[in-house]
Amino acid sequence: MKRLFIEHPATVGESYFEHLLAASAFGLRMVAGGIACLLHGLLPFLFVGTGSEAVSKLHDRMVTNRRRQPFTDPTALSDYCI
Repeated sequence: MKRLFIEHPATVGESYFEHLLAASAFGLRMVAGGIACLLHGLLPFLFVGTGSEAVSKLHDRMVTNRRRQPFTDPTALSDYCI
């Protein structure tokens, strides 16, 4: 059961709690960008570039400038236990 919580975070070089914080920050940014897009649809003069800026920044953080190296040693998963 513990493996379900640590396997994926370990593949991106994070502990469970590090992954929880990172994923939550990304999720909140996506929700905020989505709300801005909805409001822009209703009132086109508001949030003109907010949605595309949010996507660009998230892509930059997640893909282009990833700081952590993927975890490659599956035998050491116990190091990432919660």
